[in-house]
Parts: sequence; C-alpha cells; structure tokens
Amino acid sequence: MPIDLRQVAAISGLGGLYKVVKPTRTGVIVESLEDNPKTMVAQARHRMSLLDEISIYTTDEEGTVPLADVFQRVHEKYGDTLPLSEKPSNEEYKKFMSDVLPDFDEDRVYVSDMKKLASWYLILNKHVGFSTEQEEETAKEKSATAKETEEATTESGSEKKAKPANKKK
Repeated sequence: MPIDLRQVAAISGLGGLYKVVKPTRTGVIVESLEDNPKTMVAQARHRMSLLDEISIYTTDEEGTVPLADVFQRVHEKYGDTLPLSEKPSNEEYKKFMSDVLPDFDEDRVYVSDMKKLASWYLILNKHVGFSTEQEEETAKEKSATAKETEEATTESGSEKKAKPANKKK
C-alpha cells in the first residue's frame, strides 16, 4: 500500500515528521512519527509542509519530481538500508542523490535537502513502510483471487441451499 504523503508533514523548526490527525479551530492536531509518539497542535505560526506538496528539482523537461516518486526510487534501489555511513560526508549524500535521481539539479538541491530526504525516508520506512509496485500488484492479485474464491464459495453454498428447498416441494 503506498504511503499517503498528504497525511504526513514536516514542521519548520521541529525535527522529524508528523502525521496529521485532525484539524482544530486554531490549527491542526499532529502526532510525531517516532517510537514514543507525541501529540501537539500545530498552529498557524508553525510553518507546516505536507510531504505530497514537496518535489525535488531536476534538470529534465519536467523540472521537478514529486517526493513520493523519489522515496519509491530509494525503496526500489536500497530497501530498508541506505548506503550512507554513520556520519556521511557531503560527497556521500551527493553520490546517494545522483544514484537515486541522476538528473537532480545540483545548483538548487542542497546537501541539507539531501540530508532531510535520507532522514525522512528512514522515518517513513520505520513507522509507515514502503511497498514496491510489484509488491502492490501481488497484493492486488491475492486480494482479487481471495474475493473470487469467496464469491464462488458463496454462490455454490447458495445453490446447495436452493436444491434441498426444491426437493421439499
């Protein structure tokens, strides 16, 4: 199941990511995505960015790639473990970025953006999880097969019930 980035936000000045719980009169109730989640109200004074509104600059015709697509590429290429050392250098981040998105705009995508990308990916992977398109297709196929089996079982069960009723007449 793909992650719904419309429900995940970054709040300026606060580290980590937050799941949007529900709106209030004065802001939005959010819950931190961490091992011990904390709930708070993000008010208008907090600059909050929903992750589905964020894109990475590229040098191709499109000009940007949505963050969700970049996360998907990272997941397909690296899975749960990123190829970064414990304290990565700027060069490691640049290599990681060029491996995932070769046409990223080096003039407008800063190392600080790459650090956020890696950090956010790890948080989302740990607390929400990612799935590849292939995994989604397999899940859809299993679901469809289960539904067909259930419908066939229901139909054959109703036919069996109908036959004895006919014999009684």
